[in-house]
Amino acid sequence: MEHLSNADTGGGQEDYQSQQKSKRSLEFNGLPDGGEKLVTALSQSNCDGLLEINLEFAQGVEDEHILLIAEKVHSLKKLNLNACQKVTDAGICAVASANPNLESFSIYWNLKVTDSGVEHLVRACPHLSELNLSGCKSVTDKTLYMVADHCSNIRSLNLTRCLKLTDEGLIKLLTSCENLTELYLYAIPNFTDKAYEKFSNTPRLKLLDVCGAQFLSDVGLAGIAECTLLESLNLTWCVRVTDIGLKALAQHCVFLESLSLHGLLGVTDDGIEELSKSCKDTLHTLDVNGCVNIKRRSKDELLQLFPLLTTFVVHT
Repeated sequence: MEHLSNADTGGGQEDYQSQQKSKRSLEFNGLPDGGEKLVTALSQSNCDGLLEINLEFAQGVEDEHILLIAEKVHSLKKLNLNACQKVTDAGICAVASANPNLESFSIYWNLKVTDSGVEHLVRACPHLSELNLSGCKSVTDKTLYMVADHCSNIRSLNLTRCLKLTDEGLIKLLTSCENLTELYLYAIPNFTDKAYEKFSNTPRLKLLDVCGAQFLSDVGLAGIAECTLLESLNLTWCVRVTDIGLKALAQHCVFLESLSLHGLLGVTDDGIEELSKSCKDTLHTLDVNGCVNIKRRSKDELLQLFPLLTTFVVHT
């Protein structure tokens, strides 16, 4: 990967910086022949200093391509393998071992990834701060234990639809990873208040998605409310939540900017009015669709309580 001078680019500092950025990253997002394009790019370039490869939704990507990355590249900080469904633990292990400075790894919608692959990843890459395992339905609590033990500084973790996870794994994660700022637990039905109460251990959390948390009650929401820096909270279809839990949010979470209460029958006008006392100057997104016991829920009525609202639908 040759170094270019300003004179070489012929376009000044802006063009120079743009070309240098392109040489630090490879982009194959959505390409129908992404695997072949990757092989060509890696064979034609000096890969020293390559920081990012994006293969999201690229077709034709298999372990042999990830093994080639491991052979050619040793400086990656970000790797996106989202929807590369033929990649297995073998590919993950190889690329992680070759790139110990990896900071961001994403491989959602992959049923071949198991705890074994994730364990090798987090052991090999101690600087990992962003991990997306959304839809990796084979992972279990062991993955959460490994993340907790080896990536205690992780900031963003997406576990959407990882259906084998239980309270034990989540408790281990929450009591070990106090630097979490984003956590996605969308459509994971197994967690209970026993785990949700432990959110008091994640004081830096700013975004939490627990859509569909069928066992989350006001008790667990009180624990979540102790994350006083929360800016975005998705409580869609958390059907056990009532005004009591909402009032706990109002008392502690004064920085909320986005909140979905979609489908909650236990929330009434009283809860919304209590929330407006603390969040009227911050909340710009509020979804109360399906909250039939909030009688004053037209846009005009909500704007009277939250004048900064611009978005009224989160869940569709």
